[in-house]
Amino acid sequence: MQRDLKELNLNIEYVYHSGFKLETTDSVIIFDYYQGPIELPKDKKIYVFSSHAHPDHFNPQILHWQEEYPELKYIFSSDIKEAIPSSRDNYIYLEPYSETNIDSLKIKTYGSTDEGVSFFVELNEGKSIFHAGDLNWWHWWGESPEEIKLAEKMFKEEISKIKGIAIDLAFFPVDPRLEHYYSIGGEYFIQEVKPKIFVPMHFGDNYGEIKKFVEKMTSSPTQVIEIKSETKSF
Repeated sequence: MQRDLKELNLNIEYVYHSGFKLETTDSVIIFDYYQGPIELPKDKKIYVFSSHAHPDHFNPQILHWQEEYPELKYIFSSDIKEAIPSSRDNYIYLEPYSETNIDSLKIKTYGSTDEGVSFFVELNEGKSIFHAGDLNWWHWWGESPEEIKLAEKMFKEEISKIKGIAIDLAFFPVDPRLEHYYSIGGEYFIQEVKPKIFVPMHFGDNYGEIKKFVEKMTSSPTQVIEIKSETKSF
């Protein structure tokens, strides 16, 4: 299965939490930058995605990047508009379940089980990428049975809208704060959507839980990537 990742011909860098940098031959895509060092090339098109306004998914610092890279384009969920003082031509705001083309990127948004959107992006090389944002099965200890049941219903309804699309590479939450239920969203997503490659996110510095999740999914036909503290590019 390792060849699947190589065949994508993408350089993928884990920045932090839900933040990733993807680099192709002619472009760079940033998802949900939160914090951490990041380098941007001068000779490629740059697209910066933010799935919603929560500070661990949208850092206003990214707006300063356009001072050095004036051709940079931002793709934001519509709720971020309230967090930005003024708009510009290179800011694109998207509601859930909308579609747009930006240069060679085909972008479709899906919903979330928290705030904002999730992103489905098709590259001109035929590769397809899904970034879930805060879409997850949020089963929290201490919630009422009614709240837990509603969270499951909302999540499964959203996944049913995504099921059936071909996804080469998926970034999806595996959140240790959910304790015993940290993996149920990711497992269900893999089972129903069947991405070729699954990259865990939304785990902060808890690399041990990611190792445990990867071991749990060894029999899955989906390749699950283990992000390690010492190896953040793959």
